[in-house]
Amino acid sequence: MKKIADSVEVRAKDELGTDERESDRRLGSCVRSLRQRAGLSIQELGQRTKLSTGMISQLERGLATPSVRTLRLLSLALEVPISYFFDHAPEAEPSPFIVRKAERKLLRLSSSGVLKELLSPQHPGQLEIYEITLQPGGSSGSGSGIAHKGEKAGYVLRGRLRLWLTDEPHLLDAGDSFRFPGSVQSMFDNPGDEPASVVWISYNPGKIPADGKREDEPTQRVVP
Repeated sequence: MKKIADSVEVRAKDELGTDERESDRRLGSCVRSLRQRAGLSIQELGQRTKLSTGMISQLERGLATPSVRTLRLLSLALEVPISYFFDHAPEAEPSPFIVRKAERKLLRLSSSGVLKELLSPQHPGQLEIYEITLQPGGSSGSGSGIAHKGEKAGYVLRGRLRLWLTDEPHLLDAGDSFRFPGSVQSMFDNPGDEPASVVWISYNPGKIPADGKREDEPTQRVVP
């Protein structure tokens, strides 16, 4: 599959804004806490995700920004939904059925040019819905996807999205939509010179208990 972008980017602190540094620190702290809770060393987590120990160390210290693909690898290895890494919503008790716009959980991957907003309720479930905004050149990250049960689908709200399915690129404009099996390798980027937004839907069959752990883990590769 064509390489779009690196899985993680390490940048000097003075190249990042205050909000971006804080987001990286919060995300790194979350990864470290989950790893320690699982009783894993950095080396063991690296073996599970096939990420280098150096990359994981940089992530945990807030010195690196992961790609969407890297977060998916971490979520599978640590047995939590990818939405677990999002910024926390307001302290008010969230509804199990409704998500207000002002209460969306956010995940800003600045180096990848990606902003993900969680549209589905925070309670664990089989269906995850996001609004993904990609800056020009923004991408889900490099590498092959992970084959699993379920399906992916989406609808382009604005701009242009390039969706790679098993090495074949598909240019999608506002109003276009898609659906494909989870077994198909995929990645995406924004080849245009304006921001692009897409509603991204991920269906993962299998009950997800309240602790966020799936009973049927995907096997072999990862999909953004």
